[in-house]
Order: sequence, then C-alpha cells, then structure tokens
Amino acid sequence: MYPGSTIGVLGSGQLGRMLALAARPLGYHIHIFSPERDTPAGQVADLEICAAYDDLDAVRAFARGVDVVTYEFENVPAATAVACQEFAPLRPGPQALHMAQNRLREKTFFVENGLPTAPFTAVHSLTDLQNGLVQIGCPAVLKTAVSGYDGKGQIKLMHPDEAEAAWQAVGQVDCILEGWVEFEREVSVVAARGLDGRFAHYGVIENSHANHILDVSKAPADVPPDTAKEAVAMAQCVLEALDVVGVLCVEFFLTGDGRLLLNEMAPRPHNSGHLTIEACVTSQFEQQCRAVCGLPLGDTCYRQPAAMANLLGDLWDIRRKGAKEQRGEEREGEVDWTAVLRLPHIKVHLYGKREPRPGRKMGHLTALADSVGEAERIVREARALLGY
Repeated sequence: MYPGSTIGVLGSGQLGRMLALAARPLGYHIHIFSPERDTPAGQVADLEICAAYDDLDAVRAFARGVDVVTYEFENVPAATAVACQEFAPLRPGPQALHMAQNRLREKTFFVENGLPTAPFTAVHSLTDLQNGLVQIGCPAVLKTAVSGYDGKGQIKLMHPDEAEAAWQAVGQVDCILEGWVEFEREVSVVAARGLDGRFAHYGVIENSHANHILDVSKAPADVPPDTAKEAVAMAQCVLEALDVVGVLCVEFFLTGDGRLLLNEMAPRPHNSGHLTIEACVTSQFEQQCRAVCGLPLGDTCYRQPAAMANLLGDLWDIRRKGAKEQRGEEREGEVDWTAVLRLPHIKVHLYGKREPRPGRKMGHLTALADSVGEAERIVREARALLGY
C-alpha cells in the first residue's frame, strides 16, 4: 500500500495516536474504530468510527473503507479481526492476537519454540492451584489467563495456605501459576518484520516499574553484548514463528546469573519503545506504518542514548490536592507544563485523554543525552519539576 492509502486501526488509545502522527509525513490516511468517541487516536485521525467491537456489520463497513488493518491493543475480539480480514489484510495476523490474548497460550507457545520462561502450570480450579504450588513452590504468582495488564489480575503467593483466598480474589477464572523470578532487571526488545520477511530491531531497552506499571525506560540497555544478541535472536524467533508483519515487543526478565526468561509479548508498538520517536532514525510507529503497508523497513540506529518517563494520572491528582491546599494560586488539577517545556533536552508527549485517573497513562517525557545515565537523570529530574 503506497502513500495515499488508508490504514485502519482497531483501538483508539495513545498507540494509535502516535501511529497516526507517524503515518502523516508519509502521506497515509488513518481511520479509527473503537467503542468510544473523542479518543487519543480519533483526535488526530481522518475518520473516527464509534461502534462496539462485536458489531460485525460496522466492523465490515470499516474494513471496506481501508486498505490495511492493524491494531493498537491486543484485546480485540477474534471475531472482529476475522471480519476485517474479509475485506483488508490484517497485520499482524490473527495468530499473533490469539497467542497474546491468553497468558497460558503465550507461555506454551514460548516453550514449544524452545524459548526459556519461568516455570508455570495451568490453573482451572482451586485443586489445580494447590497442586501447582506443590509442583512450583512458593513464592509464586497467580495471574488471570486473560485481560490482565499493568499488574492487574495478579497475586503473589508466599505460602500454600494462601491458595484459597487467592483463588477467590481472581474470581475463580482460568489462570496461570508462575514461579517467582528473582530478576536483576527487566528488559524488552521492540522489533519489526516486513512483508518481505526482513527483520529490524531497536536493541535491548531497560525498564523499571512502579506499582507494576512501566515507569522509566532507557536505551541502549547496559547488558553484555552476548546477552543483547541473545535477546534479539529470541525476539526474532517469536516474530518469525508467528509470521508477524508489523511491530512486536518481547519482555524479558534478566536474572542475576545472566539468564534471559521471556515474560510476555505484545504484537504492537510498546510503551518501552516510545523513546524511539526522538532517539532513532525510524521510530517504532513509523516502522509499524512501513511494515503493515508493505514498505521497506526503516533504519533503527540510535542518534543518541535516551530515556523515557511515563506521566500517569496520579500527577493530576497531586496537582488537585495541591490546589486545594493553596486556593487561588492555580486552577484545581492544572499542571504547569512550562516547568519542563523550558528545558532544552526534554520532549513532552501528551495523549489527549480527557479524564486523568491514578495509574492511567496520560503522556510521557523523553530525554536524549551523551550517555544513558545522563538521559535518565535529565528525564527523572524533569518529571520531578511537575511535583510527581
């Protein structure tokens, strides 16, 4: 699909927004499909179609009006994806969606392809959980098989006696029990595969989390060259096994003894890759556009080391509380962006979300510098100026 074609996006969050902004310079049009209006992606799209994902007539009408369909989150119903495929190519294909939507399927897929993970077992009942704790031992983590992200649907068990309470807490739904991993750090590889099978990657990105939500990412990660090479090779294995055309991220635990364990994957651009917008010749979003449209993949070289810090809805909550304590000095809940916009090395990205909530990703900051450590220092200090 050459420039001038239309990309259809299932989902309307910040990833769709940044894809739309990256597709604009290449001359592409963007149509968004989601159940909500005035969304981050819809605000910058040519057309925002508001309908339920299970409204397959609306889905088919959407697909008829575009040249290719992609998605910006992986919880798109399978029937929606299949309906789109009747009229336009879906990239990445439904197999990647199918694997990423269920943690048990995902982990099983990793193992079947010779990729290392933490020990795990399927849990469909309290008895399964109790037996699993005997098999895997404690501590362990019970995770719902579907619909969990940013730490939701996860419970750490320190003792087998906690099994019944944990089973009740997750709602007695299908789960996966995983052995606890004492990792040194968490890293990710964002990579792309083109329609011609070409593979490109952004190296290894190091991530730190707060309350199970990604907090700061920095790249290139400080890992041994052999470790970086191994992580990239594992990511390439995932993309090729799933025949992915598009962008996919693989997240890893790196243990103290240097082992990489696959944690999960996302068949789309990833929060940890946002720093590529400023840091790389071709961002992960332009790469997604290129891949799904069948164009040659772009150069992924880093211009400079980079770091990114998330801005959560908690920031607005902090400002709201401050306003109540100092009435008349600022409007309630308003953030003073001039504090960071004065800084020459900081880029501010805000997602256009109308309602800030604690834990909700509202935007991010990116800094480039001569070293990764300096970039991280700059971005953390910039965020602190906002009172966060």
